[in-house]
Amino acid sequence: MNAPSSGPLPLIAYQLGEVALELRPAPRRRAWMDRTPEQYAYRCLPLALANQHAWEILSPVGFEASWSGGPRKEDLEIRLLAPCAWRPLSHFGNGVLTFHTGYLFRTAPECNLFATGPINRPKDGISPLSGVIETDWAPYAFTMNWLLTRPGATVRFEPGEPICAFFPVPRGLLERTLPEVRQMGSDPELERQLEAWRLSRAQFLEDLPERRSEAPQARWQKDYYTGSYPDGAQKAPGHQIKLDLKKFERRKG
Repeated sequence: MNAPSSGPLPLIAYQLGEVALELRPAPRRRAWMDRTPEQYAYRCLPLALANQHAWEILSPVGFEASWSGGPRKEDLEIRLLAPCAWRPLSHFGNGVLTFHTGYLFRTAPECNLFATGPINRPKDGISPLSGVIETDWAPYAFTMNWLLTRPGATVRFEPGEPICAFFPVPRGLLERTLPEVRQMGSDPELERQLEAWRLSRAQFLEDLPERRSEAPQARWQKDYYTGSYPDGAQKAPGHQIKLDLKKFERRKG
């Protein structure tokens, strides 16, 4: 049985323990993108869409972690910045920081859950470790793990900072995918469109320094952003410029 291709799909989070970690749709904005001149990083639609391509789990408390570089659990020191019943752990040793997510997740039949760090949000001195979980059947909770990468450095997480990002993926999708390499000339229409884009791009870059041209006013080419083909004659069906993920609703029982 394959996961349904249309209609609503369930994503249920069963709360474990007394601390309800906040769940939210991943936001579009990133602090490092805000700091780019004129916030030009948001003009990269693939980047901006990826930012929103998950839900996130937020830390309920601020904390600091430092790793001596050794293999023992005790070589990773964790210091909470405020009292809290929930805390990160040094469970595996070797500089691995472990978070209990606080939930057991359920997805639609034959849908896994891809769990990773917050997307396009790098953090100095530590790297998230990704996992794929069969959440359509497993009666087991999973942990989110990060690997400290700089012995002796202190890594700080603020209250409300995301510690995990997750989204469902159909099980077997990768195995059903048939990758192949073809010569560009085997699809003349696609090759024509690519050449039209290349010429348009080259002309735009050539005109950009000329104040009298339209390029400086446009500042950047918006064809892909608006879902337009190079000739401007048609729009791509189903093109997205943002995601609108639903919030988790808390229900009793």
